[in-house]
Parts: sequence; structure tokens; C-alpha cells
Amino acid sequence: MKKIIFLLSSLFCLHAFAQEPVAPPLALSLEDAVALGLENNYSSIRSEKEVEKALAQKWEIISQGLPQINGNVDYQNFLKQPVTLLPAAAFDNTQATINVVEEYFDVQRNAQPVNAPEGFIPLRFGTKQNVTATATWSQLIFDGSYIVGVQSARTLLQISKNAKTKTDLEVRKAVINAYGNVLMARETVDILQNNLDNISKNLSDTQKIYENGLAEEEDVEQLKITRLNLQNNLNRSQRMLEISYQLLNMALGVPVEQEIVPTDDLNTLALQFYDEQLLEENIPLEENIDVRIAQNSAEAARIFVRLEKAKALPRLTGFLNYGTSGFSDSFTFLNGDQEYFNQSILGVSLNIPIFSSGMRASRTKQKQLEYEQAMLDLEETTNRVSLAIDAAKADYRFSLENFETQQESLALAQRIENKNQIKFFEGLASSFELSEAQRQLYTAQQNLLEAMLEVINAKVELENVLSTKTYSEED
Repeated sequence: MKKIIFLLSSLFCLHAFAQEPVAPPLALSLEDAVALGLENNYSSIRSEKEVEKALAQKWEIISQGLPQINGNVDYQNFLKQPVTLLPAAAFDNTQATINVVEEYFDVQRNAQPVNAPEGFIPLRFGTKQNVTATATWSQLIFDGSYIVGVQSARTLLQISKNAKTKTDLEVRKAVINAYGNVLMARETVDILQNNLDNISKNLSDTQKIYENGLAEEEDVEQLKITRLNLQNNLNRSQRMLEISYQLLNMALGVPVEQEIVPTDDLNTLALQFYDEQLLEENIPLEENIDVRIAQNSAEAARIFVRLEKAKALPRLTGFLNYGTSGFSDSFTFLNGDQEYFNQSILGVSLNIPIFSSGMRASRTKQKQLEYEQAMLDLEETTNRVSLAIDAAKADYRFSLENFETQQESLALAQRIENKNQIKFFEGLASSFELSEAQRQLYTAQQNLLEAMLEVINAKVELENVLSTKTYSEED
């Protein structure tokens, strides 16, 4: 019976697993992949959250200068009321007066004995319980720090927006690089598989020729070595292809289990990214995203200097207070006949900094030095961006030239390998010469794939340093 129950449970579990939906393969062009990455990439989402935080922080600072209303409710229950000693000389020094006071005190203390020093009368004031409710309206009238703080909030928001733009450029670059690596790995596997099929056919034909006594054993062994190397490279490339797919998924911000099917091919993308006119483009350095971020940092440092100076100005606030209080020896505050007493205060408060023993001056000096450092960083960033643009153009120009060179090299290597293969089977070339021609062909094939990928990556790098894109909420 237990076996039957176990079998039924197992079948039920297998059926449940079989019913789990499997995500269909996701076919993506490069453009689709970039759009998906900008939407789902973890860094892109985090940078968008930073912009939202900066917006909330901006409103937090602005709201400090707007009216503030606070309420407060206090309830007190004296489990043992405090006693106050009054000198008897303050009253009419007659025994009758003292007796009246003591009689009143006896009632208040529930006839509990109180030992008072001679010449003093112990008294309890007030009731055992009281409740107070107060509402306070306050308004900032003048504060130099507040004005500067609002300006700093705007600058910090702009820093977050520029950081988002920078992140999007980096995400786009990462997605294109990952997409290109997948295409290159896939092309490599296809080429190696095709080469392996060809060399296997050559080996089979050569083996038959050798068995008929028309070829040497060395020819067969040389082809076997070539086939073993190809098989080893193919196995490694297949593993690299799997890793490339996982890295692409990470760049896209999708689960690594999600199957991605790139719809573009490497050669088509390389031709699309072949753009000599891009080498002639130039931008004002201050529009580069890195320079803009450095400018924001310098502006923030300058505002912080002003903020420290503004702290030496007076601060004026106004307030209006309204409240009510109730008193009782027992909890009767919810009764309709409970009596409450109202009070209200209107006033202003002026805080004037007078002397800080040099503390404010020291803080201002620190912020001034930080501002000077930020200006140095801005100058360094400007020079570095100028150099980066020149270097990116040089790399892109070389990638274009190398792409053309590798295309020609592959065409030559194919012709040489084809000629040596014909000569080999006609007995006019040795197996070593054929093997050398094949290795040269395989190297040319790999070099061309790398040249294609380099064209794509180099253009993306150049586009990033030449980008003048700004933050857009629609994006």
C-alpha cells in the first residue's frame, strides 16, 4: 500500500512539474537588445532610482521653508503627587489659619500623615490627572542656509540625471559588447564545425589513398593532428558560447535561464557600424557627459561654500500656538461636562550667530578647499576627455583598416588552402604544406571575426565619448 501511495505521489509531482510554463525563446535584434537592456539592466534601474531619490530630496529641502503644523497630546497621571513646603510665616500666623490649611491638605492627601519640618506647611497643588492638546504652526521667514540649500538640491538633482545618462551609455555599450561576443562565439563554432567536417572528409579520403599505397602514413597522421586540434578548439568555443549567452542575459537584466536568440549576424553588424564620417565629428568638450558631471560636482562644491557662509546669517521664524488643557482627580476627560481651558501664543524667534570660536571659519575654509579640488578635477576631466576622443578615433580608424585587411587576408588564405589541397591530392604538395595552409586559413578566419567585433566595439566607444545626450524622463 505504501508503495502505491509513493508511486501516485511521484506521478502527481512529475505531472505538476510538467505543467510549469517554460518561457519561450526571446528573439532579439541588436536594437531590441539595447532597448531591453536600458529597461531591465540592474545598473540602469538603480540609476533611475537615484533620480527619483534626488527629486524627493529636492522637495524635502523646499518644504522646509513652507508652513509646518505639528500636534501634541500629553496625558499625565501622578501616581503620587509631589508636595510643596510653604513657610508658615507666609500666612496669617494664627492657629486657626494653620488648622484650615492642614485640614485642606488632609483631604488632598486622603488623610495620609505627612511629616513637615517645623515652621512649614506641606501642600499639594493641582489635580492628580491632566491632559493637554496643542497645535503649533510655524513658518520660516528668513534663513540664508535655506536659500542656498534649495540651489544645492537642484544641482544634486542634475548630478543624478547626468549619472543616469552616463549609466545608460555604459549599459548600451555593455549590451552591444555582449551581443557582439555572442555572435562572434556563434560564428566561431560554425566555422570550426565546418572546418572539422572538411578535415574529416580529407582524412577519410587520405586514409583510403594510404591504404591503396598511394600516400604516406605521415600524411594521415598530420591530418589527424589537425583534426584533434580543431575538435579541441570547437569544444572550447562551445563552452565559451554558453558563457557568452549568460553574460548577454546579465547585461540585458533577464534571468540567465531565459533563452536568447540573436537575429543579427556579425558581418552585417560590422558593415552597419562601418562609418568613416564619424571620424570627422567633433563636439564642444563641455557637452561631454563626464565633463558635465565634473561641472556639476564643481558647482555643488561652490554652493557648499556659500552654505557655510550663510550659516553666519540670522534665522527668523514665526509661530502660532493653540492648545487646551483639562484637569481632574480621576479620568473624566471623555465626559461631556469635563471643563477645558484654552491658551494660544503668537510670536517670532530670531536666532543670531555671534561667536563660534572660529568653527564656522574653519568649515568655510574646508569647503573652499574642496571647491578648489573640484575645479582641478574639472580641468583634469576636460583634458582627459579630449585625449579619450583622440584615442577613440585612432582605435576606430585602425579597426576599420584592420577589417579591410583581414577580409583580404582571408580571401588569400582561402585560395592558398584550396590550391594546396588540390596539390596534395595530386601528389604535388606534402601534408606539412597542406597543414600550414590550413592553419593559416583558420587564423585568418578567426582574425576576421575579431576584426568585425572590434569595429563594433570601437565605434560604440567613440560614440560614447562624442555623445551629447541629456537626461529625458520619456527615455
